[in-house]
Amino acid sequence: MANGTHDDRSEKGQNKPSADETALSARLDRLNHRLSEVRKDRTNQTDQSGGGAASSNASAMARGFRLSSELIAGVLVGSVIGWGVDRLLSTSPWGLIVFFLLGFTAGVINVMRAAGVANRDASDRS
Repeated sequence: MANGTHDDRSEKGQNKPSADETALSARLDRLNHRLSEVRKDRTNQTDQSGGGAASSNASAMARGFRLSSELIAGVLVGSVIGWGVDRLLSTSPWGLIVFFLLGFTAGVINVMRAAGVANRDASDRS
């Protein structure tokens, strides 16, 4: 070595690892094998579930945007129709108030349908 000491294995011509190193290598091999099995199981599960955590977060965000746009669209369409009725019939602000409330109601119903809370058609009701 650099400071004048020599390795016992190099002096005796032995390149065999010691019993501790052999046991450690065996444990390391077993651990690597178990880890590869666990990783393989996890990749199989994420493939079956549709892409894992990243895609589930993305799809949840997309669903949130869809539900919020359903509500906002209903309110905006109702408000525009109410404003138009008020302009045509000079009934300000009653047309806007009535159609705003109708638009809000329609938006809530659309959100419930899109979320799966309400049935899509009335024929399922008893």
